[in-house]
Amino acid sequence: MSQDQHTTVTRRDFVKTAAAASMAAAIPGGVGVFAQGSDAIRVGVIGCGGRGTGAAIDCLKADPAVEIVALGDLVPDRVESALARLTKEYASRVRVPASRQFVGFDNYKGVCSVPEVNLIVTAAPPGFRPIHLKAAIEAGKHIFAEKPVAVDPVGVRSIIATSDLAKQKGLAIVAGTQRRHQRRYLELMKRIHDGQIGDIVAAQCYWNQGDLWVKERTPNMTEMEWQCRNWLYFTWTSGDHIVEQHVHNIDVVNWAMGAMPKNVMAMGGRQVRVAPQFGNIFDHFATEFEYPNGVRVLSMCRQTKGCNDRVEERIVGTKGVAWSTASATRITGASPWTFEAEEVNPYVQEHIDLIASIRKGAPLNEGRQVAESTMCAIIGRMSAYTGRAISWDWAMNTSTLDLSPKAYEFGPNPVDPVAIPGLTELV
Repeated sequence: MSQDQHTTVTRRDFVKTAAAASMAAAIPGGVGVFAQGSDAIRVGVIGCGGRGTGAAIDCLKADPAVEIVALGDLVPDRVESALARLTKEYASRVRVPASRQFVGFDNYKGVCSVPEVNLIVTAAPPGFRPIHLKAAIEAGKHIFAEKPVAVDPVGVRSIIATSDLAKQKGLAIVAGTQRRHQRRYLELMKRIHDGQIGDIVAAQCYWNQGDLWVKERTPNMTEMEWQCRNWLYFTWTSGDHIVEQHVHNIDVVNWAMGAMPKNVMAMGGRQVRVAPQFGNIFDHFATEFEYPNGVRVLSMCRQTKGCNDRVEERIVGTKGVAWSTASATRITGASPWTFEAEEVNPYVQEHIDLIASIRKGAPLNEGRQVAESTMCAIIGRMSAYTGRAISWDWAMNTSTLDLSPKAYEFGPNPVDPVAIPGLTELV
């Protein structure tokens, strides 16, 4: 195993035939997964935690020609646990010798340098994703990138530049905004865009749920290692939960609107998760997004144990209302409709779509799309943290906020204090 832990760097059984049919509907011209043969898709994984390992398994499920050939993570135990799980479930298609196992802050460089790798799954904490996507595209690799793809405006601009480079090089970037590949949402959006609910006049989106996992710090962990292991709770690693999780719902609203908001105003706070293990993030946000046509969207997200859960998008039109939850997707009003068909697991479908686009020679590129939705969530956080209304243009073109640490190395890593609206500076 290559070990470079002290290097300093300055910046889910194969799917059934129905999956191919679904993909044919998604890509103009219609093409099955194996339209151009069954050449192996050799995958390297950057970020071997639960989501990275899960995304690798989803990719294996998507296409029987997928092989996992390289693994990278900050710490060796996650590479070892990922390799053990992948080998147990897909032994014949996991070939990762010690020479293709990389750890340390430079692990992504190792994965990107493996000649056999032609597709990279990037699932390290969001704060690392601008660096990892840039390196992967520069190395000529296709990408599946977990969302969100950045935690600050500087990172968003980097992702957009990387997306443009990927287009020039004919490389794919598919993001983990799986609703974009889910049949119920594809059919819902077609109806919205065909005018079945009339003109959109308002929308609401929610991700309100209970608490999540937390990693306690042990005596042998430096500040930096603990923050990376407990990454949900630090703004520089996760972007806060409005960015890391609620970006899914915000992305659906942007999809329906066909536009980005022009102004954002938010409020939030830290009322329940106040202990040190919860880092420096908030536990609730409420945000108003104002779109160019004057439509205002209410967004809520909360991670609080013992409260009501609600994960939903609701689009209000002049002729009806479209809404979707985990259990139902429907339109009420002048043209009522309820989704009742079967669908492939969207976490697998997104990999089916990615691989099919590569085989077709028409690689999907969702880089700018996911970067812009990420930016919406970031602006919401920035507004809540500072108590200031923020325009899209200012955040995208002027903000200099860069949350990356001074150096990527084990040791001390002081973080910003918990934000106080009205006192925290807008940068």
